[in-house]
Amino acid sequence: MNFNKNILSKKFYLNNAKIVAVNLLGKVLVRRMDDKILSGIIVETEAYFGENDPASRATKGYKNFNKLMWEEGGKTFIYMVHGNWLLNIVTSPQNIPSAVLIRALQPLEGIEIMKKNRGIDNIYRLTSGPGMLTKALKIDKSLNGVEVTSPQSPICIEDRGYKVFKICCSHRIGVKRDLPEKLRFYIKDNPFVSLPRKCQQYL
Repeated sequence: MNFNKNILSKKFYLNNAKIVAVNLLGKVLVRRMDDKILSGIIVETEAYFGENDPASRATKGYKNFNKLMWEEGGKTFIYMVHGNWLLNIVTSPQNIPSAVLIRALQPLEGIEIMKKNRGIDNIYRLTSGPGMLTKALKIDKSLNGVEVTSPQSPICIEDRGYKVFKICCSHRIGVKRDLPEKLRFYIKDNPFVSLPRKCQQYL
């Protein structure tokens, strides 16, 4: 089946990070590896902003390690935390640093390959965290800066028509200094969302 026509366009990512983070819920992250396709429904995200966001990689200003955040939305921004690669998607127009962290997926295609990549059989733990999903989908620094709007890209995001009924929001996970606004978003009652998944507040 060819889903190329459903790939999200550049325009989708040129919005505010919070808008993109919310609208990515229910979309499908696709990882192409040679002749194999691994995919999952995005069920949890977090929005990050620029220099005034104490939890953002951009908080120290424009640096070599974070310069992708200043580029036009629609590219991957991948970095390591505690030995895990984290997948972010750059958002907003050029020179407005922001990105969305993909925190959890509901596995769709290539589940057996994901299990092998993770070394586990429990489907609910395959991609229920940002480091888990990158291991399952074999995403690392080599995919940093990839344009996710191209049909030829090894990573893209598609709209396959999945409906999201209720969205919860909370403060971001593992953040010592956070903004007052709740910027973690997740699908209510979805068992693939990372912990804690109790709904603190509806969006």
